[in-house]
Amino acid sequence: MFLTIDQGTTSSRALLFDENCHVIDSCQKEFNQIYPDNGWVEHSPEEILSSTLFCCEKILERNSERDIKSLGITNQRETILVWDKGNGKPLYNAIVWQDRRTSIFCNNLKEDGLEGMINKKTGLLLDPYFSASKISWLIKNIDGLKEKASKGQVCFGTVDTWLIWNLTGGKVHVTDSTNASRTLLFNIHTLEWDKELLPILEVPKSILPKVVSSSEAVGMTTQSLFDHEISIAGIAGDQQAALFGQMCINPGDVKNTYGTGCFCIMNTGENPVISKNRMLTTIGYQINGKVTYALEGSVFVAGAVVQWLRDQLGIIKSAPEIEALAKTVEN
Repeated sequence: MFLTIDQGTTSSRALLFDENCHVIDSCQKEFNQIYPDNGWVEHSPEEILSSTLFCCEKILERNSERDIKSLGITNQRETILVWDKGNGKPLYNAIVWQDRRTSIFCNNLKEDGLEGMINKKTGLLLDPYFSASKISWLIKNIDGLKEKASKGQVCFGTVDTWLIWNLTGGKVHVTDSTNASRTLLFNIHTLEWDKELLPILEVPKSILPKVVSSSEAVGMTTQSLFDHEISIAGIAGDQQAALFGQMCINPGDVKNTYGTGCFCIMNTGENPVISKNRMLTTIGYQINGKVTYALEGSVFVAGAVVQWLRDQLGIIKSAPEIEALAKTVEN
């Protein structure tokens, strides 16, 4: 049996698979969306963790007789967190991939003519969507964080990194290459944090996690969390996990996912393909040292608008109502 964490933008889930990839059990828990200002989106790091652990514990309780061989993690990408290296406490809310607070910072870099160079190294465009400008904002805006960061006293990471840090009791600070490739700091050709990009985006290398492949054992869960230790053996950003999960393992294979946003990804094989239409070049997955690249197109708001209609506007009480409402209009 294999336990999987799917930590998403609006909810956390845990699923139990058998060796034939059939889902045996699942648990899902929504958590709060925080909107401190126009265009700002945040999550509570503690709530991300507690909702994830809640789902895992429910699955393990209901399946205590089963032999769980390993744990895999897929996660909302680009969302960034910072925490104290000593006590593991978050120093600010998670800044979510949808957040637009760093638009001016990104536009300034574009005006400096840096987007072409950054695109060649990372496959990405200069946009607040990606993690680096969020990290830079945190360093500039949280009292004392710049000094702590320069001394290597804090850890930064995407959601996978935050979960693994806590699951291993602060022993493991890693991310995988799919998540790293979404930061604007990772060179997708050399597979390293890029020495030229780090100072441009004002991020010290010492605060970043070690980058591992998408499929390898990186650590064990602590005995205090679950009844027994479980090997953490797989990590991938949610859209890349969907690409692989839909068995798009040959160049030209495409998947489209409808969730909080909509994401279309095409497997391009061993060579990164540069789009002429501002699609993103990214790492699809890395297994046994071999990198498979992909092209991606994103629509940021899909299912998120349904939640907004329910929670912010209050014009529906549950998500299924939106279908009936949509059918009442011509187009």
